[in-house]
Amino acid sequence: MLKRLEIVGFKSFAKKTVLDFSNSTTAIVGPNGSGKSNVAEAFRFALGEQSMRSMRGKRAEDLIWGGSHTVPRSNRASVVIIFDNSRRQFKIDFDEVAIERVAFRDGTSEYSINGSRVRLRDINELLASANIGETGHHIISQGEADRILLANARERRSMLEDALGLKVYEFKKQEASRKLEKTEENIGQVNSLRRELAPHLRFLENQVKKLERADELRRELISLSQTYFAIEDTFLSQEKKRAAESKQNAKERLAVATSELATIEERATTDEEGSKRLSLVRKAEHDVERITGERSELSRKLGRVEGGLAAAKDRSERVAREPYAKVPRQDLTELAREVAKQAEEAVTPDTIYAALAAINKAVKAFVGRFTAPGDDLLADEERAAYALENERTELVAKDKLFSEELEKVKSALSRAREALTAHDETGRELRRRILDLAQAKAHEESEVAKSDAREHELTMLSEALERDKAEALALGGASAVSYTPLSQLPSEERRAQEDRKRVLERTKIRLEEAGGTGEEIRHEHKEVSEREVFLAKELDDLAKSAAGLRALIDDLDTELQKHFSDGLSKVNASFGEYFALMFGGGSARLALEEPEPEDTESLEEEMEEDMPTEKERPGIEISVNLPKKKVRSLMQLSGGERALTSIALIFAMSQVNPPPFLILDETDAALDEANSRRYGDMIENLAQKSQLIVITHNRETMSRTTILYGVTMGGDGVSKLLSVKFDEAVAVAK
Repeated sequence: MLKRLEIVGFKSFAKKTVLDFSNSTTAIVGPNGSGKSNVAEAFRFALGEQSMRSMRGKRAEDLIWGGSHTVPRSNRASVVIIFDNSRRQFKIDFDEVAIERVAFRDGTSEYSINGSRVRLRDINELLASANIGETGHHIISQGEADRILLANARERRSMLEDALGLKVYEFKKQEASRKLEKTEENIGQVNSLRRELAPHLRFLENQVKKLERADELRRELISLSQTYFAIEDTFLSQEKKRAAESKQNAKERLAVATSELATIEERATTDEEGSKRLSLVRKAEHDVERITGERSELSRKLGRVEGGLAAAKDRSERVAREPYAKVPRQDLTELAREVAKQAEEAVTPDTIYAALAAINKAVKAFVGRFTAPGDDLLADEERAAYALENERTELVAKDKLFSEELEKVKSALSRAREALTAHDETGRELRRRILDLAQAKAHEESEVAKSDAREHELTMLSEALERDKAEALALGGASAVSYTPLSQLPSEERRAQEDRKRVLERTKIRLEEAGGTGEEIRHEHKEVSEREVFLAKELDDLAKSAAGLRALIDDLDTELQKHFSDGLSKVNASFGEYFALMFGGGSARLALEEPEPEDTESLEEEMEEDMPTEKERPGIEISVNLPKKKVRSLMQLSGGERALTSIALIFAMSQVNPPPFLILDETDAALDEANSRRYGDMIENLAQKSQLIVITHNRETMSRTTILYGVTMGGDGVSKLLSVKFDEAVAVAK
């Protein structure tokens, strides 16, 4: 799987150096200080190691070739590891995977996969999928062979999980936990938005309810208006037609009576006296007709004025319904000052009486100024009503004069007719006929006058109906005046229609008090309601997402625990075998540490918290039993014993879940000859499952490898490589 390593400018490798790992076992040898351990650190560097201590440095510049007297320093260090991915051990669709890291002198690093810039997190996730974890269990550097023994229980568990290839579950769990945390933050934000939105939504709902009540009143107004207008239109139409017919009939009868009376009167008087008296009658009749016509014209004009006056008063009353009057503070101050002044001067009964009269006068004047609404609109309406009232008074006075004059003329006409009738005593029958015709004529004239008055009354009712329609249109819209006239009036008294009008007027007033259509409030309520529905749905989606993430975390925990338990059993079996092989007997095993007694107070505090905390997982303890020696603690082991135990455990973990490659940096330094042979046997066994890169001085270890890289360093301080393939060397030697 591991193909080659390319190093440029990293530590002592100033120039580009390529190591080929085409075989299962490769040894890197060389004298101390030649830079052979820098190869292992190059692997750490490329795989994302962040600890400078693990790479024997203090800062990023320590990893970059610093220069010598012959080779200038580099500005960057680059290491590329190339893997064979034909079996798709990496979750990426490439036959070859190149992981590169470049470090610069300013301390920054760049990572790339197959030439594409990526994050360190992307590198870790890709490596975890191929069982190359971040704890470095696959790279054991010089002096770190017993690192797993010296680590604490929780660190040891992390190393074991890494070796078992469980980091991919950890990555998924961490990702799910981050998403869950973000989701819970979003839930909190959405809940906060809903809490902020709730009071405004309640206010808008109350406003909409008021508007709905106004809509009910508007619908009621429309229904009442349609019924009232349909009946009133039909009533006025029929009454106008009836009045016109009555007037026309009366005029026709009056014309007949007038013509017949004129003929008889002309025939009855042929002498001069009769002609004179007849002339007086004609003159009186002409005066009656003239005054009657003028009075009719005056009556029509008076009707129009009274209609306008009624409309002006109606408008004034509407304006006057405003319950409050605006009184300037200065006027109130002046009134108070006036009352105080009068009170101070009142010391005797006479002055008290005078002061009371003055105060009463001042208060009446003040109230008179402000009891009526003081706005310009009401003032205009009152001025208009006042002008119409004056005009109506003048017209009534003229009508009274016309009435008096008409009575005088009628009296003169009656006297003239009586004189004319008395003149011809012999024509008594003719005179009786004249009298009957005169009475008939007077009756028809009265009928015409009644018809005129009725027409005037109907005209005023029509004007009032049009005003009612205009108000209904303004309050209820076009529907209020959209109705079908009736073909026949309902069988009821006129009082029923008057009752309908009173109900209609009360409904108008209630609707005016309820307000307008409120389209802006309705639109805002719709937007806020839709926002609330959206937030509720989003909250539901977030809750479902959080529940799914919690379930995923539980599933990952279950899966992680299952794989960990199985892996721990397998590692223990292999660990015991390797330990017995290394020490010629004895036993060793890994065990979960005993949980500490739970603190009751801490448990109660946790239960009071909103979010439960993740329970700490137990760490890993190592127990060993050396042959012919009682050892109770790992710290009681000698350096060699710790090295052998570490090697046994590392090899055991590698056997259970073999990593793609394993780097052993002088882990055999403390072994004697016998243990070196055992170490070599284990290397050969392990090489069947993982590629091995062994940095060593041990000849026994070198003999078990197929490729040997020798690292040398000249006077320029640059590490160089020499390679030997043992198969080819043996063939040449023969």
